Amino acid sequence: MNQRNLLNKTIQKIHPVDPSITESAEHILEEKMHGDGAAFGTLKDLLFRYLAICNTADADHIHRPKYATVIACADHGVAEEAVSAYPIDTTVEMMKNYLISCGGAANAFSSFIGSELLVVDMGTKKDIGDLPGLIKRRIANGTKNMAHGAAMTREEAVTSLEVGIELAQELISRGINIILPGEMGISNTTASAAITAAVCHMGAEEVTGRGTNISDQRLKHKTEIVRKILAINMPDARDGIDVLAKVGGFEFGCIAGLILGAAAGHAAVILDGANSSAAALIAATLSPHAVDYLIASHLASEKSHRESIKHLGLTPFLSLDLRLGEAIGSSIASSILNHMIGLWQLLAHLPEKPEIPRFEQKCMPKFSQKITDKTFDVYLHTMQGLDKESMEKCRHRLDNLAKPIHSLGFLEEIAIEIAGIIGEERPATDQNAALVIFTKNKLPLLLEQMIGHMSDDIEVPPYLATLYEGLSAYAAFNFGRDLAEELSLSYAVLGLAFGNSEDEDIDQMSRELRKALLTETGELRYDPEDFLRHAPEKYQEQISAFMGAMIAAAHNCTLILLDDAATEIIARYTEHLCPAVQPYLLHVQPRLITAGVRLPSGILNLFGLSIVYAALNMLNEMKTFAETSVSVATDGPGAKRQRRV
Repeated sequence: MNQRNLLNKTIQKIHPVDPSITESAEHILEEKMHGDGAAFGTLKDLLFRYLAICNTADADHIHRPKYATVIACADHGVAEEAVSAYPIDTTVEMMKNYLISCGGAANAFSSFIGSELLVVDMGTKKDIGDLPGLIKRRIANGTKNMAHGAAMTREEAVTSLEVGIELAQELISRGINIILPGEMGISNTTASAAITAAVCHMGAEEVTGRGTNISDQRLKHKTEIVRKILAINMPDARDGIDVLAKVGGFEFGCIAGLILGAAAGHAAVILDGANSSAAALIAATLSPHAVDYLIASHLASEKSHRESIKHLGLTPFLSLDLRLGEAIGSSIASSILNHMIGLWQLLAHLPEKPEIPRFEQKCMPKFSQKITDKTFDVYLHTMQGLDKESMEKCRHRLDNLAKPIHSLGFLEEIAIEIAGIIGEERPATDQNAALVIFTKNKLPLLLEQMIGHMSDDIEVPPYLATLYEGLSAYAAFNFGRDLAEELSLSYAVLGLAFGNSEDEDIDQMSRELRKALLTETGELRYDPEDFLRHAPEKYQEQISAFMGAMIAAAHNCTLILLDDAATEIIARYTEHLCPAVQPYLLHVQPRLITAGVRLPSGILNLFGLSIVYAALNMLNEMKTFAETSVSVATDGPGAKRQRRV
């Protein structure tokens, strides 16, 4: 079969997903969640999109995803224009890193979710021969310099699409049902900017970003090059092959082909950053229905990403400040999708499983313990600062991992924060974690089941901390303080949450605290030293216990994950009372997860733990420039911090 026939036949096999699947799933979720399925926010849409791709909402026929991460590698002639912070040899060096040193971000994150990793040579400037494990699909020794004419011929563009289709077909034949595409190719964000500008009808300034974290001067130059590329080549936005041939790259063709092949085979593709989304624009021009098989993961820092995602009509649910396209955000999204699929299967069988999950029970003493303002003051004035030396050593390692400097955004910040909290330069991946839920009443069975399922899934013990009516706020504070003192001896990470009662709406506490304690513009309404008496009386014990736990856990150098909007409000007041607590807090939503989830009782904490573990996995599994012999940056902040020897 010639290439053009395979491409056309694949496109003809792509059909829209059945909208009735989403309608059926929506009905089931509303029934199981007693009319409040929207409490899952856009994570509900993530699940429903996957169910629609699987063509069933029946939980008994939904299998856990089987992933393959595909890193397509190619060089770009436009690298001659000095638009990157790294030399063109870096592409080949990183291919060796993936397959020999196993120290790239792609290695760390595919390992994190148990994904198969494939590395494809689509056409680097230098042919490195038969590298063990390398899939060779070379089209040419890199593309031509698109600043002086088309990057490739139309036939080469079709060939690159064909390669992606064939790879998708092979993976699907082996049972893979989710493909995570990534790419490696110096100067490829110049290509993705040009693709996005062409397809979305935008100017060079609107889509050109820093890529490998280049300097202001080089960014200005890069923008001019993108403008020149568009003016010289005049790609036709209606013709994806024309856009790919004139301003794309071989790896973009491969990823677009993966998307088309996956759509034809009813498999999902989770997009990562700007480059994979630019490739998706190519695929969408060739087959608009292919978009039905795409899932967005995160919103990257690159300018073009926002525009391409918007044009595709997709909604990312992670905000990780990433600027590296090795299937990082899509791997974390995959972990969260796994949890959502598990919850879907749980909800489907809930009536058949009435057993209550096992929670560690911690009950507040029924007698009022003595505590004074002096106890509170001791915590405020003896709070330990973060270990700056460990943080700087951790930062130095992160800066020198084989990647563009600062390209892993919030994941790097989390790793550095944990290093400072526990006083280790390279904290181990398997940090012990626990979930603590402060409640005055029995949790609704539905929430107990969901928390128990997720806790078992990630091996995090849930503690139910029960408070009694009629005792003072001081006693509640002391209960939370004592509990956190005890748990922080065993756990480096604590998720703290409020539990709602069976007669409350799922986010009733959050709504009432927001109304009572915040202004209409979201500012703190009261002086932090006086806010508690303005809180609804029925929540004052829980708030006091939560504050006690937060302050004691921070005092004992424990990372604290915050849950829903209610915990965020109390954390804001606590931070004003005791600013030294702030470095120990990790705000899961909306800082990391932007899904509008309204579920209480620690569920968001458990989602957030996936991101924490991903950050630590990255820190420990990736290797440095010195360990991999990958070239360091020659421009931007990386040129000052990165060392190869």
